[in-house]
Amino acid sequence: MRNPMFVFDDKMADLVFGYCRERLALDPVPLDYGGYATPLREVLEGVISPEGNDPARVLELFAERLATAVISPDSPRFVSFIPAAPTKASLLFDMVVSSSSMHGTSWLESAGAVSAENQVLRVLAGLAGLPETAGGCFVSGGSAANLSALMVARDTAGHRGHDAERPKIACSEEAHSSVAKALRVLGIEPFVVASVDHRLTGDSLEAALSEGRTGAADVVGVVATAGTTNAGLVDDLAGVAAVAARRRLWFHVDGAYGGGALFAPSVRPLFAGIEHADSLVVDPHKWLFAPYDCAALLYRHPALAKAVHTQDAAYLDIIHEALQTGAGPAGAREEPAAPGAGGPGGAEEPWNPTDYAYHLSRRARGLPLWFSLAVHGTNAYREAVETVLDTTRQVAALVEETPYTELVRQPTLSIILFRRRSWCRAHYDAWSAQLLSDQVAFVTPTTWEGEPAARIALLHPDTDIEVAREILATMA
Repeated sequence: MRNPMFVFDDKMADLVFGYCRERLALDPVPLDYGGYATPLREVLEGVISPEGNDPARVLELFAERLATAVISPDSPRFVSFIPAAPTKASLLFDMVVSSSSMHGTSWLESAGAVSAENQVLRVLAGLAGLPETAGGCFVSGGSAANLSALMVARDTAGHRGHDAERPKIACSEEAHSSVAKALRVLGIEPFVVASVDHRLTGDSLEAALSEGRTGAADVVGVVATAGTTNAGLVDDLAGVAAVAARRRLWFHVDGAYGGGALFAPSVRPLFAGIEHADSLVVDPHKWLFAPYDCAALLYRHPALAKAVHTQDAAYLDIIHEALQTGAGPAGAREEPAAPGAGGPGGAEEPWNPTDYAYHLSRRARGLPLWFSLAVHGTNAYREAVETVLDTTRQVAALVEETPYTELVRQPTLSIILFRRRSWCRAHYDAWSAQLLSDQVAFVTPTTWEGEPAARIALLHPDTDIEVAREILATMA
C-alpha cells in the first residue's frame, strides 16, 4: 500500500491552489501586522500531532492567524528596510519550481534549469559591462553572495602577488553588515577606510593604503557598495576600481539593493566602474521583482571561483566527469572556459552552479526571474525601475514642500531620508507603530549621523506619491 503522503490529493490541491489564486489576485496587497499580531503560541498549540489534521483546518489557521502575522513586503505600502515587489509571473513560476521539486545543483542533474538561470546571469553581466566570459550562479541572498565572493578574494590572493599571512579586506563603515559578518566567518580582518560624505572613494582608499597604517600591506581586496542600504548611495566605483587595479586587489561590488538600477538609463552613470568588478552581487528579490530568495553572484573570471568552491567527494566525481566529457547532447569536449549552455558566455557548455559559491544543494531560484523576464521583456523592467526613481524624486520634493518635515539629503537611488522637526527617537518609534496599526504603511525609523530620522525605501512601481502624502500627513 502506498504511503498516502505521496499520493496526489485533489481536494487538498484545490484548497491550496484556491488560496494561491486569491493571494495573487489581491489588489492592493494588504500590509498585515507582523509581530504586532496576537501572540501565536496558543494558536499553534497541538497543530503538529501524531494523527495529523484536516488540510482545510490547517490552511484556515494559516490564512487567518499566521499569514496576517507576516508583514507583506510586496505591498505598495511596505516602504521600510528594502521592500520586495515580485511580478505575478515570477510568483506563478515559483509555484512551478516548487511543485516540480526542481533543484539546480549540477549540469548533470539540472541542465535545463541551469541554462535558463545562466541566460539571466548573462543579461545582468551585460548590464554591468562585464565580459562575455563572466559567470556565476544564484544564491539565497546578499549575505551568501558576499561570503562566497570574499572567500574567492582571500583564497586567490597569491595569484595576484599577495602573500599576507593575515589577509585583510578594505571596506568603508557604510558597507553592509553582511560584509563584516562574512569577514568574521572567513577569519579576515576588515581594513576600514574612512568614507567621504558616506561614500568610499578611490582617493580615500589610496590614502589609507599609503599612509603606513598597520595592516595596509596585508590588504588583498576591497568591497565597494552600489546602493547602501540606509541611504541608497553609490560608492566611487571607478576610483576604487583604479586603485584596485594598480595594487592588484580583488574588487568586489555589493550591488545587492542598488544593482537593479543598472536597468535605468537615468542613473546608469552612477555605476561607472562597475564593469571592472572581479565579483558582483545583485539581489533580484529586491529591485528586480523576483520572489525570495534570489541573489545573483557574478565573477569576472569564473575559473578562479571554481578553483575555490568546487567540492571534492567520491559521490560527486560524476558531476565533474560530466563536465569533462560533455556527457549528454553536448557531446565530448574539454572542460569549458566559458559559462554554461545558453548562459553567461552564450556557449553550449556544461556548468555546475555548485562550483561558484559555498553551497552544494540549491533550488533553481533563478527560474522565476527567468520566466518573468522572458514573458515581460527587459523594456518592462527598465520602465518599472525608472517609475520608482521618478516617484522617489517626487516624494523628496514633497518632503521639502511640507512645512514640518525636512529632507536629510537628496536621494541618489530610491531611498528618502527625512526628519520631522522637533521629534526624538521615541516620537518616531510611536509613529511607526501607529502607521502599521492603522495599515497606512510600514515605515521604520533609522539613524543618520547620530540623529534619528524617518526612512522611506521605494521599490514597488505601484507605490505612488499619494501613499507618501498619506504618510507625511500622519506627522502633522
